[in-house]
Amino acid sequence: MTAARDARIAAVAGGLLVLWDASGWDLAVVRWFGDAQGFAWRDAWFTSGLLHEGGRVLAWLVLALLALDAQRALIAGPSRSERRHWLLVSLACLVLIPALKRFSHTSCPWDLVEFGGVAAHVPHWWIGVRDGGPGHCFPSGHAVAAFGFLPGYFLWREARPRLARAWLAGVCLAGLLFGAAQLVRGAHYPSHSLWSAWLCWVMCTAVARGRLTARTAPGSATGSPAPRRSAPAAPTP
Repeated sequence: MTAARDARIAAVAGGLLVLWDASGWDLAVVRWFGDAQGFAWRDAWFTSGLLHEGGRVLAWLVLALLALDAQRALIAGPSRSERRHWLLVSLACLVLIPALKRFSHTSCPWDLVEFGGVAAHVPHWWIGVRDGGPGHCFPSGHAVAAFGFLPGYFLWREARPRLARAWLAGVCLAGLLFGAAQLVRGAHYPSHSLWSAWLCWVMCTAVARGRLTARTAPGSATGSPAPRRSAPAAPTP
């Protein structure tokens, strides 16, 4: 049931994101915060210093805390092996999104001509089409400083559901704040942060599904026992 719900959330969220991309609202929203002179909040202390640079520091601190928890089990609940497993999933999220950015031809909003840059606006799904700018802006790497910790929800939701829900709320709130900061700075479109969140959720969903399948497979520790081979009949005298 849980795995099916996770998949439904991924499917619905993915569909809504596709509709958002098709709507053209990405650029319309960015225009609220920028003009021909650029973005007023680009170098502001609150957005650039606190939410951008500070967000990176916070992500490293959380990652260090999770690594310590994987060794010491600071809060009663899942086994250390489970904690280490989901820590690795977080690391995979934190590596995957920046890696995808490196192959993206999409430039950031502040690189567009209408905001004082050199690039034309090209939808990020026009694979292989260059916009004349530096690229490497899709999806949002900074949003993963929050959404990369979605695996914590999957780790705790069976053993400590209230803690899991609080963790999920905190991750989503931080992700929205980081995404909003990058939006008003002109560093990303809204969809860039949302697609980062979706990719992290899909990765967690796939891993959780795989673990559930492994646990319930015949012969596993929690599944049905593997059928025993019957001993050969003794020869009759």
